[in-house]
Amino acid sequence: MPAHTADAVVIGGGHHGLVAAALLADAGWDVVLLEATDRIGGAIRSTSLHPGFTADLFSAFYPLYEASPVLRALDLEAHGLRWTRAPSVLAHPPRPDSERAAVLCADREDTASRLAEDHPRDGETWLELCRQWDAVREPLLQTLFTTFPPVRGPVRMLRRIGTAEALRLARFLLLPAKRMGEELFVGEGARLLLAGNAAHADAPVDAPVSGAYGWLLAMLGQHHGFPVPVGGAGELAAALARRAEAAGAALYTGQPVRRIDVGRGRAVAVHTAAGSTVRVRRAVIADVNAPTLYGKLLPDDAVPARLRADLDRFAWDTPVVKLNWALDGPIPWRASEVGQAGTVHLGADELGLVRWSADLESRTLPHSPYMLFGQMTTADASRSPAGTESAWAYTHLPREIDDDASADELARRVDATVEAFAPGFDARVLHRHVQRPRDIEDTDPNLVSGAVNGGTAQLFQQLVFRPVPGLGRSETVIGNLFLGSSSAHPGGGVHGVCGALAARAALRNHGLRGLVRRRAISAALDVLYRP
Repeated sequence: MPAHTADAVVIGGGHHGLVAAALLADAGWDVVLLEATDRIGGAIRSTSLHPGFTADLFSAFYPLYEASPVLRALDLEAHGLRWTRAPSVLAHPPRPDSERAAVLCADREDTASRLAEDHPRDGETWLELCRQWDAVREPLLQTLFTTFPPVRGPVRMLRRIGTAEALRLARFLLLPAKRMGEELFVGEGARLLLAGNAAHADAPVDAPVSGAYGWLLAMLGQHHGFPVPVGGAGELAAALARRAEAAGAALYTGQPVRRIDVGRGRAVAVHTAAGSTVRVRRAVIADVNAPTLYGKLLPDDAVPARLRADLDRFAWDTPVVKLNWALDGPIPWRASEVGQAGTVHLGADELGLVRWSADLESRTLPHSPYMLFGQMTTADASRSPAGTESAWAYTHLPREIDDDASADELARRVDATVEAFAPGFDARVLHRHVQRPRDIEDTDPNLVSGAVNGGTAQLFQQLVFRPVPGLGRSETVIGNLFLGSSSAHPGGGVHGVCGALAARAALRNHGLRGLVRRRAISAALDVLYRP
């Protein structure tokens, strides 16, 4: 890649970086995107691990896509993206000997009817939760998907539901998932839908705010389903790349960035490992994790000591171990209704989720791992030959335990757990492939030790605490430089908001109003990080 100058350089070709590149190019900026690996998409990637079978290597289901105003506005369907869904959204069998499972159906009335079989009151309570979601969905998502301090979303919510109900909603959102389930439901099924989705979102079910994660993901699934791209996750990445290129952005792969030059407090150039240099007129958007940005890409003297000290306390999400299988037939679930679900929460009931979280926090390799399990051919018939199944599961190691031996042992326990819930599963395996934390990081260097969320999603590292105590914005201590990865607010998930917020901040950073804004933000950052 020849050296040249651009209005903006985007470092990293994950989905946030592609979103940022598209939005800046839409505004008429000259944009260069530099991706370290040989593939665009970051953690949105698919491949063939066995002839005729398509496997998603990282993310697979996209409940946040329809909820994201950013991704919807890009009109990716006009760039070749197509979606499909499984007959049921998700299922959660509580125990290996269970012949029934909690099922989130595509229709809320069907979900409620099933939950009422556990207890008559639970069906109506579920519908009340859905109606609550209908009332607060738009202002809540507007609040979550904007920079801090959010103003319009909370004001709209107060006008819609009133102060008293807003206070009750605030308490509701602060509840641990286990407590939320106990307050709302009598039967086990509905509690599993909340607790399983909380654990799905990287939140211990006994931690504050984990109930909000469980409720949000369950309601997104109930409202939009858990859609998948036809042909594999890589089709979403390809559509994003086509959209960015159509707007005029130049995308380069195999270009790892080694250094960002800083002059007079501003990002002025980006240097690649191959020796190329791109000089920057207006902005650098970093779709990389926060420790890499501040600890490796910037000059030491450009990062305040207080910020470095805060980053020493940055908490990664727990390492991931992922298995991919090619199966010669459908999975023989003991609870047969699980076979209609694209996503399966597997390996623990309500109390088992508490024990599993405790294992992770106490650095104990879980004996019975809780996992997310994907039946991809059930969701998208194009993923494997008729009558077969392309499937995967991922689970977590405790923090600081990411060695290959521990990963391999956990993978064996995953196999045993699946076999317990689906006797005869092992006999249907044509091909088995394990992604250890090291493998995950080797494929995507941004996923350090197999951490796929850009840092833990627990409350102490969300909102204005993400990635460190700050402003809850994409601006950094370096003028012109914006953090646009999942390490920034609002965090993990495929929604594109982190990249969009960074791009919009860069666009607002110019002109007279931009000068006033830059000075105000710089003053606030000085208070936070300068001694």
